[in-house]
Amino acid sequence: MTFSLSHFAYQYWLAFLAVIALAALIYILMQQRRRKQMLRFSNMEMLEKVAPRQPKPWRHIPVAVTLVGLMFLTFAAAGPTAAKKVPRNRATVILVIDVSLSMEATDVPPSRIQVAKKAAKEFADNLTPGINLGLVTFAGTASVQVSPTTNREAVKAAIDTMKLAERTATGEGILTALQSIDTLASVLPGAEKPPPAQIVLMSDGKQTVPDDKDVENPRHGFTAARLAKEKGIPVSTISFGTTWGTVEIPDQDGKGSQRVRVPVDDDSLREIAKLSGGEFFTASTLEELKNVYAHLEEQIGYEMTVADASRPWLLLGLVVTAAGLVAALLYRQRLP
Repeated sequence: MTFSLSHFAYQYWLAFLAVIALAALIYILMQQRRRKQMLRFSNMEMLEKVAPRQPKPWRHIPVAVTLVGLMFLTFAAAGPTAAKKVPRNRATVILVIDVSLSMEATDVPPSRIQVAKKAAKEFADNLTPGINLGLVTFAGTASVQVSPTTNREAVKAAIDTMKLAERTATGEGILTALQSIDTLASVLPGAEKPPPAQIVLMSDGKQTVPDDKDVENPRHGFTAARLAKEKGIPVSTISFGTTWGTVEIPDQDGKGSQRVRVPVDDDSLREIAKLSGGEFFTASTLEELKNVYAHLEEQIGYEMTVADASRPWLLLGLVVTAAGLVAALLYRQRLP
């Protein structure tokens, strides 16, 4: 623990350290005085008879140990504090998942969508129980599959039934998530301000609705990210897949198909995270995706708070002080 006055709730108790230091000084002066009195004997032969053995240095150990124990007890009385990680019991997380046709790509075996489902369900299971978790999916449009709830089974059931569709409206996914967060905040009773919220967006490709180049469109992903920033809701993005992924797209006449490349779009997702104040991640395997979600679970599910840390000092002080007193009784047959 770093010693700083800011780490103690009752700093004035630290003044007792001066009393302990004074006691140590008095003990040292008394020992010196005793030595001088012994040296006043002019007859050394008589001195050897009176004190045939020289006192050993470790006779001071009981006193030293007792004083150290009192120091520890003083630290405990001063109310030391420390940062402590505690589970959040009031927060909202919206999981926004891309369900465009590119999620059929098998560059992440068995397919992007199957791996995404598995990892998302594990995320739901491991998230701190008190957090409200919602699910939004988006392709050409976005929809709320599950409003924020602590019922993880409902979220997992919705993840299992996700269906793929054409096109990718990333901005719509973010805006729908923001609306879901606002709706929950408006119905929560007894809250002075809405609980902290965060959006976790997982996508595997470039936005197509509206056109990715139409950055001024109010439904664009960048515009939605700026709105999230204004609301204080960071959007953490996960770019999922590889640059060599492909899917089979049926021809319009239904008689054939063509293979189309569906590379991930790191740049756009990185910019969305930056504009909203969130974090950007990449994942191209199930294990990497799990690691990203695990990081987010830790970040979202817990918060640091200042808590009392006096108990270890109290126990240590009691043990050390008691040891000093026991040593004094065993060695000197009296207390220091």
